[in-house]
Amino acid sequence: MTTKTHGHLYLIPVPIDQNDRKSVLLEKHRNIVEHLDYFVVENEKTARFHLGALNLHKPINQLHFEVLDQTTSPEDIMHYLTPLLAGFDIGLLSESGCPAVADPGSKMVALAHQKNIKVIPMTGPSSIILALMASGLNGQQFKFYGYLPSEKEDRIKKIISLENESSKYHETQIFIETPYRNQHIFNDLIDKLQDKTKLCIALDMTSENEFIATKSISDWKKETAPDLKNKPCVFLLQS
Repeated sequence: MTTKTHGHLYLIPVPIDQNDRKSVLLEKHRNIVEHLDYFVVENEKTARFHLGALNLHKPINQLHFEVLDQTTSPEDIMHYLTPLLAGFDIGLLSESGCPAVADPGSKMVALAHQKNIKVIPMTGPSSIILALMASGLNGQQFKFYGYLPSEKEDRIKKIISLENESSKYHETQIFIETPYRNQHIFNDLIDKLQDKTKLCIALDMTSENEFIATKSISDWKKETAPDLKNKPCVFLLQS
């Protein structure tokens, strides 16, 4: 049972498009966020940018921010729980989309559960789910793998493994990549996957330049490849 004296940890989504200042929050959630004083964020600059669009009741410079990224130690994350344990609510923000999904914020969520702190997710956009929705691939059975290995030999082995699993279990396989390696991933997919395998590229989700296309590998080979360099992209395949 949640201890009543504890604060609540709110998982606050932000726009996927980093240039979008429009709030993605439902009105009831927006009202909650407007009154929060404590935030744990992946990137303080982008968090201030998105919160600034909400016309908060307090100036941004009066809010308390802690940064939780890939380099944050477990001891620091435990320290971030202090306001919650003292009865204050905290908002958790990723740099893009939904916090704690392919995001280091999940470490704080896990600790909150250990301390019997109530965790409340807010409705918002996830590039992974949006890409799956728009792909036309199997939305009943799917797996998300995060990032593939950076070394080419290991990456190719993983790509072949994903294709085999998709064929065996009839699953959609979903993964992402560091934007500067997108083109390398795409080239490996086109080179190593079977011609009949379907590949979806979901690029710049929710932005004006959004590109989503699903084609067989044989058809992708006939097309001029989209420019993937340094752009957020979700890859989905189904064999």
